[in-house]
Amino acid sequence: MKVQGKAHVVGDHIDTDAIIPARFLVTTDPAELGAKCMEGLEADWVSRVNQNDIMVAGENFGCGSSREHAPISILGAGIPVVVAKSFARIFYRNGFNMGLVLLEVGEDIAKLRDGDQLEVDTARGAIRNLTTGEFVQCIPVPPFMQEILDAGGLVPYARQRLSA
Repeated sequence: MKVQGKAHVVGDHIDTDAIIPARFLVTTDPAELGAKCMEGLEADWVSRVNQNDIMVAGENFGCGSSREHAPISILGAGIPVVVAKSFARIFYRNGFNMGLVLLEVGEDIAKLRDGDQLEVDTARGAIRNLTTGEFVQCIPVPPFMQEILDAGGLVPYARQRLSA
């Protein structure tokens, strides 16, 4: 999968309540949740996001509760990829289960700044900062995880496998 978009940088230890506050958990509709994405961090944050933009996060992104609404809201906002220094483990698994690509880059996160144009190739684990020319290498998405992503998440993947 290749994605090109603008980087939207958020900080360290962004928890799931900042990603999608509990008061919006009355639905699982991606569009409705996407409209409130990052509302716990900054009101109307999502108004700056365009389809296929890329979220860039610091350390321990997605900590807190294990709510699936958090990755759904990010996808609903039009963001298909989150690149972070590190992820909370439960969020990492939930992200892939919901169909959200998550790439962990460690200290190289400093090469990606707010507003930079990024090109992400998940199969190669390659992130090119088109604004600065910087290159970030990370672990590519494994083929079996890419199958889950291509299906739209774990539940659609399981349905495909059961019907085959």
